[in-house]
Amino acid sequence: MGQPSTADGGRLSYAIFTLARAHRGFAAALLRDLGLHPGQELLLMQLLDRDGQTQSELLDRVGLDHSTVSKSLRRMQEAGLVTRVPSERDRRVLHVWLTGKGRAMREPLTALWSTLERASTRGLGPDEIDAFIRLAGAVEHAIAHRASLEET
Repeated sequence: MGQPSTADGGRLSYAIFTLARAHRGFAAALLRDLGLHPGQELLLMQLLDRDGQTQSELLDRVGLDHSTVSKSLRRMQEAGLVTRVPSERDRRVLHVWLTGKGRAMREPLTALWSTLERASTRGLGPDEIDAFIRLAGAVEHAIAHRASLEET
């Protein structure tokens, strides 16, 4: 699919959009094979690194909105991957804990990221991969700090 003429003023942005769409689509297919919805892997990965986080901590770590995280955690609890337990100090605060089934997702998730990486980097050398990561970080930083850029 070619770039539409209306994107001529934003060639890089359009390239990022199409890359993100392709990457997200492939990742979603791999996640479906594991019985997961997109975003759930990010929550599992955070819990695999530090189990028992509060929902607020998970929100901060994955950068998703509250309703998405809440819905994902509810689905994950229904699937038997996590449990949510009220804090003893403040019953409004929920701690999220992996179940045995949730902990068993470590290897499949590691394999998923390896598969996604191999597909994403096919035909690229180590220097090109490093350069892409550096450039992607620079673009992300520029977007995150766009308010200060708009003032200059």
